[in-house]
Amino acid sequence: MRVFQGALSWALALFLIFMFVQASLHPLPNPPPGEVKLLDPAGENIVFQTLAERSRYPAFEPTGRFLTGLLELIAAVLLFLPITRRSGAFLSALILFGAVGLHVSPWLGREVPVSLTPGETATDGGALFSLAIAMLVASLLIMVVHPGRERIY
Repeated sequence: MRVFQGALSWALALFLIFMFVQASLHPLPNPPPGEVKLLDPAGENIVFQTLAERSRYPAFEPTGRFLTGLLELIAAVLLFLPITRRSGAFLSALILFGAVGLHVSPWLGREVPVSLTPGETATDGGALFSLAIAMLVASLLIMVVHPGRERIY
């Protein structure tokens, strides 16, 4: 049973680590413009610029974007180390509760625009919202299935 728990814990953690690193740094070549939290120029990240415009709270872009990206990288490091995996899952769940909350708010909405070009109405069809929910479920599952240390009495 512990082997299955360990394997599931690693699989979920690697999924979350990949998604957080991909969204924050995008190590793969040719990142799409407007989708990399720590590397996009100010005002060009689609999600956070949309939040800043619709909420009329300019701190979302770039301050909120940088803080979110840094928290995601910290969560990825914590998730990678088995001894801190539950803490990483907790931080991950907090980040993702915030993401889901913003997606159900009128500021962002379930469907995110795919471009900041004025007059463009194309959206992602809810893909980012679905991904946030899947990542939230993975975070919560890690907190449940990650095997703890065996106690010797």
